[in-house]
Amino acid sequence: MTNGDPLVLGIETSCDETGVALVRGDTLLFDAVASSMDEHARYGGIIPEVASRAHLEAMVPTIRRALGEADVDLSEVDAVAVTAGPGLVGPLTIGASAAKALSIGLGKPLYGVNHVIGHAAVNQLVDGPFPGRSMALVVSGGHSTLMLVEDVATKVTELGSTLDDAAGEAFDKVGRLLGLPYPGGPHIDRLAREGDPEAIRFPRGLTARKDQERHAYDFSFSGLKTAVARWVEARQDAGQEIPLHDVAASFAAAVADVLTAKTIAACQAHDVDTLVIGGGFSANSQLRDMAAERCAAADIDLRIPPLRYCTDNGAMIAALGSAVVRAGVAPSDLDIPVDSSMPMAIVTV
Repeated sequence: MTNGDPLVLGIETSCDETGVALVRGDTLLFDAVASSMDEHARYGGIIPEVASRAHLEAMVPTIRRALGEADVDLSEVDAVAVTAGPGLVGPLTIGASAAKALSIGLGKPLYGVNHVIGHAAVNQLVDGPFPGRSMALVVSGGHSTLMLVEDVATKVTELGSTLDDAAGEAFDKVGRLLGLPYPGGPHIDRLAREGDPEAIRFPRGLTARKDQERHAYDFSFSGLKTAVARWVEARQDAGQEIPLHDVAASFAAAVADVLTAKTIAACQAHDVDTLVIGGGFSANSQLRDMAAERCAAADIDLRIPPLRYCTDNGAMIAALGSAVVRAGVAPSDLDIPVDSSMPMAIVTV
């Protein structure tokens, strides 16, 4: 170790990106990513078997690239961290198998960590350690999760999550409805920048007074997706042109409105003045703009990592692994299973 900080190698394979990174303390040495997204685009979604084969082929070259670019020898690694869940079982298994092999071969401890919490932890590589209490909103294709973070390595409490479609998933489905290429999120974001977010008043799920007691911090975007579909179908049936820019802007505004309103309310209710937003959907410009505006008004410090840290990557797993190692958490057993639906209360397995 150097200056007491462990050198952690992180491996991420929860979906279609093979991510490998090296982190020492809160410093990223290098982050290597190999994506199989192009192989899935023609299917309009992720095919687990295709992703698993891609991870298998990319694993060793990606590890070698990370080590080479970081100018680190494999023998210098102090610990290995890997995504143990949540995610797709096949891809998770490939990553866990590689991490276990490295742990055994190097004689170094293994840490199976939570993918979703990793999306929050990666911000420490950018803005430094979290304050004593923080709120984290992780939004992606599969997750819309709101968490109270008292210690990112040991104590995370889930306050709410999606009851159906996650934000990113809803964007992909609406993108398909509008005839946009997969993944739909970036294309809707591009169109929305030139549209009127107030042109169409789409519903805001789980924001009615009757929902506040049971679902104050939960999210639901399935009804919104259906509302967009019905609005578009009604225009088509009437032989009218679909104003793509306005539909995209109004839809994106509805999603961002719900996400930010519930998150700001959670910060205020739990007396938290630092908010971290992460996950692939945190790249969305409407969400970033609205979060910045509302956090400023509520005197909340907003942390959103650069775009390269938003999608799945090895840096997020290495960052969480580094935090866990420095917190003195016991290593995982070598026979740890992967868990496609790992709860947020579990930071390490």
